[in-house]
Amino acid sequence: MEGGPAAGEQPIRITADMLDVPRPVDVRVDFEQGMGYAPPATLTLIVALGAIFGWQLSSGALTSEQSIIAAGALVRERVMQGEWWRLLSATVLHGNLEHIVGNAVSLYILGMATEHAYGTRSMLGIYLASGLAGSVLSAAMSPGPSVGASGAIFGLMGAVMVLFWRHHTALMVRDKRIGVVIAVWAFLTIAAGLVTPMIDNAAHLGGMFGGMAVAWTMRPRILARRVVYLKDR
Repeated sequence: MEGGPAAGEQPIRITADMLDVPRPVDVRVDFEQGMGYAPPATLTLIVALGAIFGWQLSSGALTSEQSIIAAGALVRERVMQGEWWRLLSATVLHGNLEHIVGNAVSLYILGMATEHAYGTRSMLGIYLASGLAGSVLSAAMSPGPSVGASGAIFGLMGAVMVLFWRHHTALMVRDKRIGVVIAVWAFLTIAAGLVTPMIDNAAHLGGMFGGMAVAWTMRPRILARRVVYLKDR
């Protein structure tokens, strides 16, 4: 038949390799790309906390329980009497050098990730709301006195956990262990608080859940950036 295949010839099977078909793409955000080591809001908070701790040392605020209360520590009875400002003032005070150094290191790591992902203003909003939430739960669970920025810092941890869990399909994280490390870090810190009376676990949990709640309502700024990666066929 005219136009048909010659006798003995077999039809040719057309495959994708024979066609000029674009390679599939992976449209995700590289989480680490563009992350700076000098996040402005985070460093400002660390410097401010350091300056306040210097004031505590110079003013004698760490010499006794009464002096730390006078400086602004969280005390349930005082809050119930109308001193609501203690819910925030307590979050900028620390009990000793080890306390503030540990919090500063944690704040730098978690603040850098949160500020990169959510933006400076949103990071500060998460930090403030988490610190307040931590203080509220702390006052509800313990008479005090209590001080420290750990509730706010746990809020940043919660925000990062929400980011990696809720938006994992939109993010390309080079080190897949980062989410697990943060979760384990939170668990171990809370577990340590259960056996160490000096650690205010209520502030940690209140801050973490507060940060998670706030972050859940936000669309991370980082998701506005899209990078296309060509996959190998």
